[in-house]
Amino acid sequence: MILVLAGVLEAVWATALDASNNFRRVRPTLLFAASLTLSMAGLAYAMTGIPVGTAYAVWVGIGAVLTASYSMAFGTERATLVKVLLLMGIVGCVAGLKVVG
Repeated sequence: MILVLAGVLEAVWATALDASNNFRRVRPTLLFAASLTLSMAGLAYAMTGIPVGTAYAVWVGIGAVLTASYSMAFGTERATLVKVLLLMGIVGCVAGLKVVG
């Protein structure tokens, strides 16, 4: 569960990093720093019980899918059928790694 939350926080820090306008906006910059710290701490904690390769793949997969989905939902990135299918493929692979890892 901590690894999933850390992956969600990865999407938060990536989105906040974009919103920070190269660290010129204070609130997104503070959100970036806080969510980055918590995301890394969660990943580090999860790696005490999950192999590093599996933990990292799950963490980055969750973050990538949520970040791309957020961008498509709010219009900063164009949604296409191919993108959605590929993101679903990432979800399937991440779920498979979690199951076998």
